[in-house]
Amino acid sequence: MKHKKYALLCLIIALAVAMASFSLTQATDNISFTSSNSGTINKDKGDSFTVKLNVKNTGEDKGEFSINVTFEAGAWTWKGTQKTVTLNAGETKQLTWEGKVPNNAASGSVARLIVYYGDSYKALDWWICVSSNSELSIISSHVY
Repeated sequence: MKHKKYALLCLIIALAVAMASFSLTQATDNISFTSSNSGTINKDKGDSFTVKLNVKNTGEDKGEFSINVTFEAGAWTWKGTQKTVTLNAGETKQLTWEGKVPNNAASGSVARLIVYYGDSYKALDWWICVSSNSELSIISSHVY
């Protein structure tokens, strides 16, 4: 009798996991992203930048999506303000965020653009490299 209860419990858990996975997959597969830039751009500490992100509802129904962008590096992070957009099936819209490289960002550090939507995220090929305002000069050397 115990084995039947455990088998039933395992079946219920497996079914719940499958249903949760299916619903998350459907929710996140209905949107695609493209950014107007890619590659690496150099910015100084405190410099302004603009993120333009094209989003498209790739599903068959009208949908509402919550989207945010961040630049993430080990040395610094910038986070935009979350935006909610409603898109008809196949509709594309451009979203824009304005930001500044933090004044405490480490020179030479590189941060990557990450798009967060729903319970998912996508790292795009857009990077900010913080310029270094320092330069090493060798003043003198001696060998004895």
